[in-house]
Amino acid sequence: MDYEHLPEHRIGFGKGFLEIVRYIGVVLLVGMVVATAFTLWTPASVLPRSAARDIARAMATRVGRNASPLPPTNTPEPRELIGIVAGHSGNDSGAVCPDGLTEAEINLNIAEQVKDTLYSEGFDVDILNEFDDRLTNYSARALVSIHADSCDYINDEATGYKVTASLETQTPVESNSLVSCIIGRYEAATKMNFHPGSITYDMQYYHAFREVNAKTPAAIIEVGFMNLDRDMITNNASTVAQGVANGILCYVRNESLGIVE
Repeated sequence: MDYEHLPEHRIGFGKGFLEIVRYIGVVLLVGMVVATAFTLWTPASVLPRSAARDIARAMATRVGRNASPLPPTNTPEPRELIGIVAGHSGNDSGAVCPDGLTEAEINLNIAEQVKDTLYSEGFDVDILNEFDDRLTNYSARALVSIHADSCDYINDEATGYKVTASLETQTPVESNSLVSCIIGRYEAATKMNFHPGSITYDMQYYHAFREVNAKTPAAIIEVGFMNLDRDMITNNASTVAQGVANGILCYVRNESLGIVE
């Protein structure tokens, strides 16, 4: 603009207007520079990448002050252990019938069904062989060895079951309670007669009684004679197994012997 031919007051106005425009331009420019600087300046831009990533994860997973805490995870209680010896298994056949039926197969069949019942009732169960290495200092809530009696015909009285604990047990109260429970529950389930007169020395001084931990209550049962009781211990093995399992449950649950469930 040619200020030489304008009145003085017009010249002053023009110069003032340009100063204002220049001032506004400077302000806008400075604002843009500052805004750009703040945009570029972030914690991630001045921190190592790993640190920035950790901060981002922490922010993403941070629980608000008013958020409800997660409920504690319930840790399941450990299941009690019960040992079942399948008599003669892993060692020999035991008693043998003329048609080839062996005591070992009878015992194992019953032992496996006892295990299934006890497991369904909340217990862990080991099925052990006759001379199982695990028997050494074996520790459990209870241990029961399952056997069957001879397949030979002896007389009409050679029928029924028998149960005993060790005569040398270091847990006489517990072991005798286990025996009492098995007697009561087994007879209730099978309707078989208790045959105490045929309890032998080998039963009372059964090798496993000396091998297991001294604090493990233990008992041995002969579930019946393979001759006169054959139908019960083979064709009705599930009933036999239930009777054994009920006896063990009676003991570990401290049930009254007068109550049959």
